[in-house]
Amino acid sequence: MDALADRSLGLLLDQVAAESPSPGGGSSCALACALAAGLVQMAAAFTLARADYAERHERMAGMRERAGALRAEAVALAERELHVYGAVLDALRLPEDDPGRAERLAAALSDAADSPLAVARTAAEVAGLAAEAARTGNRHLRGDAVAGALLAEAACAAAARLADLNLAGRTDDPRREEAAELPRRALEARMAALSATRDV
Repeated sequence: MDALADRSLGLLLDQVAAESPSPGGGSSCALACALAAGLVQMAAAFTLARADYAERHERMAGMRERAGALRAEAVALAERELHVYGAVLDALRLPEDDPGRAERLAAALSDAADSPLAVARTAAEVAGLAAEAARTGNRHLRGDAVAGALLAEAACAAAARLADLNLAGRTDDPRREEAAELPRRALEARMAALSATRDV
């Protein structure tokens, strides 16, 4: 099967809707994050194309480059998400009276939390970049930057929730605190994007 990024949109949507565990929520969050990062790149590119934003060009060039790296990271995480839940499903298929089932399931769920948490981290950073693009970039691209912030926030909140669900019962796991903090950061970025004002 082709990599997610190489599949047609129609095929990908059909596969998400199918009675199959993957691609599922994790990959969908990562791809939404990748779209958000692409919108940041677009907003930065249009800002770089305008001479009247010259004083912001250096920063916008850096934002465009970083958003590109985050987009690539999100696509890689979407691909990784196709496989991380397999060990959980394998453990769930074990007989309930299997003496190693509970331990194996707990370990698999713990491992499965890392990937969506990485998606949430990436999305929180993308949301921050989108908010900055909305505040300081080309005003004609403000709507696209705001759309990026909203998409990134949603991806962050959903991915963090997936991670937290996989960590249920692990009350002392520090990843649960991070899973709670990342959506707060993304929310702040989204609010900043929505309330952005223009000085040009």
